[in-house]
Amino acid sequence: MVGLYKDYRACTHSMTNLNNALSTRLDRLTASGHHQLLCGGLKGIEKESLRISKDGFIAQTPHPKALGSALTHPYITTDYSESLIELITPPFADIKESLDYLHNIHQFVYEHLDNEILLGASMPCGIDGDESIPIAEYGSSNIGRMKHVYRHGLWHRYGRTMQSIAGIHFNYSVPEALWPVLHKEKSSPLSLEQFINEAYFGLIRNFQRMGWLILYLFGASPAICKNFFNSRPALMTQFEAFDNGTLYHPYATSLRMSDIGYKSKNQANLNIDYNSIDGYVSSLSAAINTPYPEYEKIGTLVDGEYRQLNSNILQIENEFYSTMRPKQIAQSGEKPTLALKRRGVRYIEMRSLDLDLFNPIGIDEDKARFIEALLLTCLLQDSPKTSAQEQQVNNANQLAVANFGRKPGLELNKNNQKILLKDWAAEILESMQPVCAILDQDDAAKHYSSALEKQQLLVENPDSTASARILEQMTQLRQPFSRFALNTSIEHGQYFKRNELDKIKTQQFNDMAALSHDKQLEIENNKQMPFDYFLKQYFLQA
Repeated sequence: MVGLYKDYRACTHSMTNLNNALSTRLDRLTASGHHQLLCGGLKGIEKESLRISKDGFIAQTPHPKALGSALTHPYITTDYSESLIELITPPFADIKESLDYLHNIHQFVYEHLDNEILLGASMPCGIDGDESIPIAEYGSSNIGRMKHVYRHGLWHRYGRTMQSIAGIHFNYSVPEALWPVLHKEKSSPLSLEQFINEAYFGLIRNFQRMGWLILYLFGASPAICKNFFNSRPALMTQFEAFDNGTLYHPYATSLRMSDIGYKSKNQANLNIDYNSIDGYVSSLSAAINTPYPEYEKIGTLVDGEYRQLNSNILQIENEFYSTMRPKQIAQSGEKPTLALKRRGVRYIEMRSLDLDLFNPIGIDEDKARFIEALLLTCLLQDSPKTSAQEQQVNNANQLAVANFGRKPGLELNKNNQKILLKDWAAEILESMQPVCAILDQDDAAKHYSSALEKQQLLVENPDSTASARILEQMTQLRQPFSRFALNTSIEHGQYFKRNELDKIKTQQFNDMAALSHDKQLEIENNKQMPFDYFLKQYFLQA
């Protein structure tokens, strides 16, 4: 421990502008021998991918039956579209296990895709207007109908095209054994449960301040197919033409996380409160219960068909687009806000990660280890309460990096002062060094520190980022984004065809698929109350 402590102290004293609370907290954890409790937080991955035919068009086929029921399978489901598959890992303490499980799911899925492949890019290709995107189906049960109607509502509110964008969600829970130690170290007057909730929201606020770094380092959507704008042609004027079929920003990192991607101007003025769990639940619930005139014009039940669940600002909690969500595992039919209110925050879901087009499963070990270290850094630093004005600044920083993150001399707003992106990035990476040193304590290969060093190189050389490499290869190959993405995705498919899942794991997934179909059938065979009454009861939960 003494050696680790010396290494850690050397990192600490070399830092500039390091948050004093982080330094003090790590000092105390290390001196008391509790530093190892930072290790072993649970990590899970959720990865969305658009199923496409080998000619490059979005699949019109149903979710493959052999994969199981999208309603009840714990690890293989669909997101917005019947063609937008979502692959979910259980949470593991070792990120290698999470990534191995994600690899296994891909292998199983590819055994049942026939002549289709999974698009390896976040921004969709092969779509021809909203009608080409089939909305996900979940069967005849009330809960299945609710999921489908919710997606119909998203279509009427935002269009289907935006909903076909794919990404990766990184789920993380702080090691349980760490909480009592942090609680005691801070001499908090709060109960342990209250302290945990407060700490998770502090993590979220710090991530909102620093999360633009994820877009810079890992953004992989600098270009978009022109047909993405078939339903919103006016938006095309914001971009430059790369070729006849592709629009782009020369210095973009993640257009998925820009205003034309996974953001919503309709929600820009919501001012969701991240200063406490009560404020968060209250402000989000208010949005779910507040009528919105524009959505009232759409109608809810029209000619006997539901167009949306309701005409409020948000139909349900999931409609709120955010880079990070506090999460609690909801029971069947339980509202997410109610689950949070009853049982507190169990983990956070980081949602700003693009698919890595250069990786068959969309994410690699270095990236995952870096994200874990960043989240712990966000947890351990002081996290002042945010004002509505600061939230606007945080959003503006994110949009600047999404659209122009590699632009030389790009400045962001930090504490109401301009700062070069590369300087702020260097500060953040430097503050992560002692956390990485602790996470590496029993690892001779120093995987966390190595992952950090690789990201430092990307800050020094923007041309090495994924977003820059995509544009460079498109230029060298003289390929539009759609062709480059399709060819790379075909290579991924060939990789999985060469590396099939072993028979034991295949049978395990087959058994899970069969069980999920049985569960859906059981739900549907139970007597169902009228759907309108079911919805009324759902929203009356308090």
